[in-house]
Amino acid sequence: MGFARTCSVALVGVEGVVVEVQAGLEPGIAAFTLVGLPDKSLTESKDRVRAAVVNSGESWPQKKLTVGLSPASVPKGGSGFDLAVACAVLGASERIDPRVLADIVMIGELGLDGRVRPVRGVLPAVLAAAGAGYEQVVVPECAAAEASLVPGVSVLGVRSLRQLIAVLTDEPVPEEDPDEQGRPDPLLAGLRMPGMGEATGLCGMAVPERDQGHDFADVVGQMSARTAMEVAAAGGHHIFLQGPPGAGKTMLAERMPSLLPRLSRQESLEVTAIHSVAGLLPPGKPMVDIPPYCAPHHSATMQSLVGGGKGLARPGAVSLAHRGVLFLDEAPEFSSFVLDALRQPLEAGHVVIARSAGVVRFPAKFLLVLAANPCPCGRFSAANDICECPPSSVRRYQSRLSGPLIDRIDLRVEVEPVTRSELTAAGALGESTRTVADRVSAARERSGVRLTGTPWHTNSEVPGRELRSRWQAMPGAMDEAERGLERGVLTARGLDRVLRVAWTVADLAGHDRPDAGDVALALQLRTGVPRGVPMMIGSR
Repeated sequence: MGFARTCSVALVGVEGVVVEVQAGLEPGIAAFTLVGLPDKSLTESKDRVRAAVVNSGESWPQKKLTVGLSPASVPKGGSGFDLAVACAVLGASERIDPRVLADIVMIGELGLDGRVRPVRGVLPAVLAAAGAGYEQVVVPECAAAEASLVPGVSVLGVRSLRQLIAVLTDEPVPEEDPDEQGRPDPLLAGLRMPGMGEATGLCGMAVPERDQGHDFADVVGQMSARTAMEVAAAGGHHIFLQGPPGAGKTMLAERMPSLLPRLSRQESLEVTAIHSVAGLLPPGKPMVDIPPYCAPHHSATMQSLVGGGKGLARPGAVSLAHRGVLFLDEAPEFSSFVLDALRQPLEAGHVVIARSAGVVRFPAKFLLVLAANPCPCGRFSAANDICECPPSSVRRYQSRLSGPLIDRIDLRVEVEPVTRSELTAAGALGESTRTVADRVSAARERSGVRLTGTPWHTNSEVPGRELRSRWQAMPGAMDEAERGLERGVLTARGLDRVLRVAWTVADLAGHDRPDAGDVALALQLRTGVPRGVPMMIGSR
């Protein structure tokens, strides 16, 4: 009986499980049996692998063939096992030395002509292989750059099964015919998610060093909202923008990612792994190094926002916005069930989805930006009476955002309509994105020094008990906020969030500890009630 084994990786969410691919040949009627809890796409690999082996110039063993995927209790899906299955079969038939295959992890889909096609999730698969102690990985040639991001792993990128067989048997490596110049590489189709093609206008979009098309200086007026966005970026605080249509809520949200610092290497690996599983990595850019921005439509379902789907769950918008910005425009138009599902990731920084096929945990540490009109017509305001909505309609519209959800939002800002004088004033541009981003970066450096040696990186992550015991405000600075707790204006969670925001304001202003003015501004940003403090950080 011929036997050989090699390894591949099964993805469970954004985590990988190393799977041993075993192939056994025994006398009997020629048959191909695949066991180990495969799904439909993996079951179909039997025909793909057979055709790929034959079209690569190799003979298919005419014996009873059994391929087992171990551990058998882990659900396995996708076409990424094709390469490992083909090599295990060739090892069992002694075309390849089985000892060479034992310590290699192989990831890739096979075409009928033997070409190796890329699959989604290469980075988390290689991370899992490295974590299990494997040092050699074989991936498709066009995914080699993504796999090389993992340190300590030797990556071999191959374009066809013929090339891999030659490498493993120490034979001359055949040259593959190059693709025609000017035509897209058909192998890259495995890395592109449907809806990212030419007709959508999203194909080939490059990310500049700083998004020059969305400069903060383009926002006219809105000093309170601009200050709130700066505080949110500096401390990682969630923010709620409420105002009439055309006031600039969407403009402010679109400029938030450019205020955030670039991702660290660890954060980049986390974000890239999620986008690789989702099939959203742009070709030619294997690592995402800037904060992502995700703005789902208000008709988004629970599965598309939080994650889910048939079988094992797939990442949703909250995970695609991990380490970046999640913008929910027209927030009251979202389903109340969908909005309330955000409570857990807002507090925990991850989302756990249970399905019959298993439980999946996705990272979801994002900065949430909510935008809403004050009423269905959008013109309700204390400053004018042009709103035609009945009071019951206004209350019903505003109550679509539940109290527990709003209580988890650190900053709440009224975005006022832009006046004619502000819009037509000459030379009245506000601060540019780079100027504000520099202040945000400096504030994050101050908080980073203070939080050195702790598991937290921004002020929004620090628990309230630590702020009250380890990093206290100036004596008497929290008196007004504590009176708000006694009057029921603030909850206990709200009081902790006021203290977090006060620390961010102090970091932006260069204070060692929050004083009464910092706390007053934090209260004003939290409750929307004027406290007689200037809304400009620089003027403090």
